[in-house]
Amino acid sequence: MRSPVRSHESLVVDQFGGQAHAYLASTVHAQGEDLEQLAAMARARPEAVVLDLGCGAGHVSFHVAPHVASVTACDLSEAMLAVVARTAAERGLRNVATRAGAAERLPFADAAFDLVLSRYSAHHWLDLGLALREVRRVLKPGGQAVFVDVMSPGAPLLDTFLQTVEMLRDPSHGRNYGADEWLRLVAEAGLIPESFTRRRLRLEFASWVARMRTPELHVQAIRSLQAAAPAEVRAHFAIEPDGSFTIDTMTLEAS
Repeated sequence: MRSPVRSHESLVVDQFGGQAHAYLASTVHAQGEDLEQLAAMARARPEAVVLDLGCGAGHVSFHVAPHVASVTACDLSEAMLAVVARTAAERGLRNVATRAGAAERLPFADAAFDLVLSRYSAHHWLDLGLALREVRRVLKPGGQAVFVDVMSPGAPLLDTFLQTVEMLRDPSHGRNYGADEWLRLVAEAGLIPESFTRRRLRLEFASWVARMRTPELHVQAIRSLQAAAPAEVRAHFAIEPDGSFTIDTMTLEAS
């Protein structure tokens, strides 16, 4: 029997709903220089009303909430939001609220937030340009937006490899965008890029696929692609014998 056809949004919800606790416990998601950068921005704006867009398990919310007036954690997955609400309460973060919504249709009034922060979510959005325009709409005059995400290396050979292994691991994956694409789409949305920070992030293979419950057939396909990858791909992604590899990430600040 054929599986029912699902929308992209329902696929994202299905993929992540059952994995909320895995993402809460994930070291890759729970720490990093990018999180510290977001917390520093929050400390500089203690009166800020903040939107954590595509909040996942809530790591951005938890890092910035102690330093600002309020945080609204927004995500498609109700299961993720339940974990965020429960964890915030356990940590005594009473200024964290949750709200379900899609990045392309934000359920908020115009000029509602001083800061919009999004980390490792944009590559799941159905329409990045539309989502960025929504971010612009809900930002107050003088507000700031920060996007942290995996970044395409840009070169076609490297880009094709990255998008293929991402899709094999997680069918709700949309696209990792390159630096030029990000800067163009941000400008087209009416935002002004202020800084662009590049980083490298090592992914431990076993936990990377376990976190998404990747089927064994797809795991073997990824390993086969890694084994057959040309030298340029193996070098750029620093592919290790156990399948662990290193990706490019970016932090883009805009106003």
